[in-house]
Amino acid sequence: MQEPPQNPPPTPPPGTPPPPGERSLADLVVDVSEHASTLVREEIELAKAEVSEKVGKILRGSAVGVAAGVFAFLALILIMHGIAWLLSEELFDGKAWPGFFIEAAVFLLIAALAGFLASKALKQGAPPVPEQAIEEAKLTKEMLEREVS
Repeated sequence: MQEPPQNPPPTPPPGTPPPPGERSLADLVVDVSEHASTLVREEIELAKAEVSEKVGKILRGSAVGVAAGVFAFLALILIMHGIAWLLSEELFDGKAWPGFFIEAAVFLLIAALAGFLASKALKQGAPPVPEQAIEEAKLTKEMLEREVS
């Protein structure tokens, strides 16, 4: 008696990865390499998005701050001019120049104070850093180290 011919195991369609037990080391290395490069690209995109979002907020806030500063400066000019004339009328018998010199001294004091506060604020400021992307990269590194060991 003849044995019926045995059918060979079905071959997977092309492009389908073999089952995990049948994969070669080269296939596994290529797979890990592709996944690692994809992960790195996604981390870079996350960092770009995070930094651009922070920079956009900084630019919008700066523009509004500049506009507010311009209007406040114009109002201050009018107020200080009026105070200089008031000082001239009340303290210096109508002579205008002493009132303006007093106002100039006040302006210099305000400028010194503003410069001090600005330098203090700039020293405390931090550059925009992609904190989420860095944290995600650290977590990924820790996870990979745990799996390797």
